[in-house]
Amino acid sequence: MKQINVGIIGTGWCGGIRAQTCASNPLVDQLHIAETNPQRLAEMKALHAPTTATENYRTLLENPQIDTIIISATPETAHYPMAKESLMAGKHVFLEKPLALTLTEADELVALARARNLKFTIGYSQRFNTKYAYIKKSLEDGVIGDPVSVLVSRHISRSLGSKIGGRIKLSPAAMEATHDIDFVLWCLEPAKPVRVYSQWVNKVMHPTHGVQDCQWIMVTMDDGTVFTIGAGWILPPAYPNFSQTAIEFVGSKGALFVDDSHKDVMLTTMDKGIVFPMSTMPGEQVNHVFAGPMHAETNHFVDAVAYDKPVLVTPEQARNAMELYVAADLSAERNEPVTLPLNHDPLTP
Repeated sequence: MKQINVGIIGTGWCGGIRAQTCASNPLVDQLHIAETNPQRLAEMKALHAPTTATENYRTLLENPQIDTIIISATPETAHYPMAKESLMAGKHVFLEKPLALTLTEADELVALARARNLKFTIGYSQRFNTKYAYIKKSLEDGVIGDPVSVLVSRHISRSLGSKIGGRIKLSPAAMEATHDIDFVLWCLEPAKPVRVYSQWVNKVMHPTHGVQDCQWIMVTMDDGTVFTIGAGWILPPAYPNFSQTAIEFVGSKGALFVDDSHKDVMLTTMDKGIVFPMSTMPGEQVNHVFAGPMHAETNHFVDAVAYDKPVLVTPEQARNAMELYVAADLSAERNEPVTLPLNHDPLTP
């Protein structure tokens, strides 16, 4: 059995899940952690006994024994420089979304990974959600015929939106709808987007945090298929659910409706009222099992590096999803449709 050595940069919510997964994966020989918060770093050392633990991420990049880097750091402004340094150091890279802050940065990272023949993928975790995987399989099997239209609605609470808006001013398209943009583009391949129209709503979050409440995006594909995605962080803070999504795929021979609202388990107590456990997008550990997609996603990348297999989310696909949400933001800003590609040739997956 081949083993690899993994370094994780940032061990907050998502990075903590990545660390836990790698620590339990038999394909990982050495686990190395970089975390700027001393208290969190101490927690990670106690939980996972990493080979090394440091507050300086460059220590991991300078370590020749580490062949793989997982970047889960915030704020998102750190993604591009950290990913570039990691690729320049010859490391395979898993990078949480967003891929970068500009298409120029994204193109540079994609080209760098190609030139150095390194695994490079972006954390579009919903591809590893079993419900989403079922949609993809149904389309591949022709169960509902040719896709005609798609509708996705994804919303999280203001409490989580406030946390995101407090660290970076990116739109709901860039931070939330991006998961669904990636997923729908993946499902509709080889069709490509040619036109997007989008609108922002700025009633609640924008005055206090400088970010939009929600965003609606309508996309026309080159085969005539149309899809609409709505996403935001406008649910009331007391909403008893982290995330809820509704998906509708209509085809020439049928339709598929998916409820990903996480309301199948309801807990009510005297002190906390009603809550819906296991309703986070990344997922969470439940004793001996993991409920959610991030565990499988992390293991997939480890397996891809260890056995030289293709990654499920190619950097080219992530870049094309980014181009679409950048175009959506331009459309909302200009209040008019935007044609794709944005003066670039879309990269092939």
